[in-house]
Amino acid sequence: MITVMKFGGTSVGSPDALRRAVNIIINEKNDKAVVVSAMSGVTNFLVGAVDDPPSNRDEIVRQFEKKHLDAAAQVLEGEYMDGFMKEFEVRMSKFRELIDSAEARKDPYYRDNVTSQGERFSSLLLAHMLRAAGVRAAALTSEDCGITAEGKPLSGSADLQRTEAQMAINVKPYIRDGGVPVITGFYGVKDGYPLTFGRGGSDYSAAVVANALNADVLEIWTDVDGFMSADPRIVPDALLIDEMSFGEAAELAYFGAKVLHPRTIEPVRMKHIPLKVKNSFRPDVPGTVIHHLRKPTKGLLKSVAMKTDLSIISIESAEIAFYPDIVGRIIGKIAENEVVIYSISTSLSTVAFLVHSNDIKAVLNNLNTLSTGDIERIEVKNNVALICAVGDDLLARCGVSGDIFMAVKEARANVEMISEGASDVSLNFVVPMSKVTDVITMLHRKYVRGDQ
Repeated sequence: MITVMKFGGTSVGSPDALRRAVNIIINEKNDKAVVVSAMSGVTNFLVGAVDDPPSNRDEIVRQFEKKHLDAAAQVLEGEYMDGFMKEFEVRMSKFRELIDSAEARKDPYYRDNVTSQGERFSSLLLAHMLRAAGVRAAALTSEDCGITAEGKPLSGSADLQRTEAQMAINVKPYIRDGGVPVITGFYGVKDGYPLTFGRGGSDYSAAVVANALNADVLEIWTDVDGFMSADPRIVPDALLIDEMSFGEAAELAYFGAKVLHPRTIEPVRMKHIPLKVKNSFRPDVPGTVIHHLRKPTKGLLKSVAMKTDLSIISIESAEIAFYPDIVGRIIGKIAENEVVIYSISTSLSTVAFLVHSNDIKAVLNNLNTLSTGDIERIEVKNNVALICAVGDDLLARCGVSGDIFMAVKEARANVEMISEGASDVSLNFVVPMSKVTDVITMLHRKYVRGDQ
C-alpha cells in the first residue's frame, strides 16, 4: 500500500511544525511519498520579489537564504547539517543565478520559476530531517520526478498520463526499495521550464502524485481539523464533517471552503483514491474522509459555504436567447483575462455573470470591444456574496428550494441570483454582502443542526 502525504505551508512553516511533520511521516506504516508546500510566507515573499523587486537583488537572496538556514540550524546538526548544506548550496547557487539574470527575466516562465523556489528548499529541509530520524529519504524536484505540465504561465495543469509514465520510472522503484521521496508541490515541468498550478496548487500536486503512483490514500495535512459544516469564524457551533463524497467536497472547495484547492479532487476521483484531510497540529483528530461513497446525513444540508466580494454583470441584448453566438462572444471576452465565472443566469434578453469584484474593470474593458449591435446595456451590481448549500441528492428531494429560500426570507435577505441543477449535491444563490452572515447562520441552525 502507498500513502501520499502532503504538508501545507503552516505544517512545514517553523522548526516545531517540521518536527511534527517528521513524527507524522515516521508513524505512517505504509510505503509513502511526501509532497510539500513552501514554508509559510515564502511564496508571498517570492511573488513580491517578482512584482516589486528591491533595487538591491542581493537582499532577496539574503532574506530567502536566512529563512531556511535559521530553520535548519534549529533542527539539524553534525553530519546531517553538513549533508543538508552541501545540497542547499547547490540549490542556492541556482536561485542566485535566477534572481541575478536579466536574460532569465525575459522568459515567459520566469515568474513560475521564481515563485516555485520555496518548495525546492522546504522539501530539502524535510528530507534531511527524516534522514536524521533514521528514514531513507530523498528530496526530489518535480523535474526529478517527471511531473509533466501543460498550459499557460501561472496556470498549468498536469498531464496525468505522461506524469504516471515518468513517475513509474523515476519514483516508484525508490518507494518499493523502502525510500521516502519528499517531492516539491505547486508546479510541474513544461518543455524544461517550471509551470505552476496556481496559488494553493500544492494540494493539486499531491493529488497528481497520488494518481501517478496509484496510491491507496492521499492525506492532506493542514492547519484545520477537516471540512466543517460552516466557517467556524461565522458559526461558532459548526460541526466537523467526518465523511463526504468527492462531489460534495469539490463543490465546497470551489465555492468558498478554504480547506482544499478546488482542483485537488479530480485526479484522485478518477481512480477512486480516498482523500483524508487532517490537522498536523492535532494529528489525533480523525479529520474528514472524502471518497466515492456517500454517507446520508440526518439534516437537509451537510454544509454551507460562501464566496464574498463578488459582483453581478448583467448584459442586455434583444432576444439574446435566440442568438447563442452572441453569448459565446461575451463569454470569450470575459475569459480573455482568465476571469473565473462563478455562475451564469439567462433570460430572453439578458445574460448575467457572477465574477469577483477585482475582475470587473478588466471584464468591462473587454466587453466594450464588442460590436455595439451585440450589447444594448450593461449593469453591474456590486457587494454580493455567493452561498453554496451542500447536501445529499438535493435535486431529488421535493421542496428543497422552498425550504432553503424560506430560511433566506427569515434572515430578511433578498436572493439576487440562483444556480440550481448543475450539481445534484448543491444549490447556489447570491445575496447582498450585508446579509451573508445572517443567511449562513440561519441555514446552519435550521438545516444542518436541525434546530427548527
